[in-house]
Amino acid sequence: QVQLVESGGGLVQAGGSLRLSCAASGRTFTSYTMGWFRRAPGKEREFVAGITWRLGRTRYADSVKGRFTISRDAARNMVYLQMNSLKPEDTAVYYCATRLSVVISSASNEYDYWGQGTQVTVSS
Repeated sequence: QVQLVESGGGLVQAGGSLRLSCAASGRTFTSYTMGWFRRAPGKEREFVAGITWRLGRTRYADSVKGRFTISRDAARNMVYLQMNSLKPEDTAVYYCATRLSVVISSASNEYDYWGQGTQVTVSS
């Protein structure tokens, strides 16, 4: 079992920045890939960014590429999502997830464990 806890969400104006954190615990040796997803009101959960623990390979959704940066601190089992140049369209609940694969999938149903989510609201 892997436990994931997100934090760092909040209210920010368009153009501003937020840094989300995800703390992983439990059987983290099986969690080869960490991902960030988001769910906007009335929409399905959407892939945002992913990173592999060992090599730090990254993948981003086109909608956030160049604005968001995913990183990890493997020694502390922490994953971060630095979000810059935020837009109102980024408003969503952001979730941390993990899967047993070094392939960074964009499909939410291929992830095994999920955090509780943290709300990000971007005002115009």
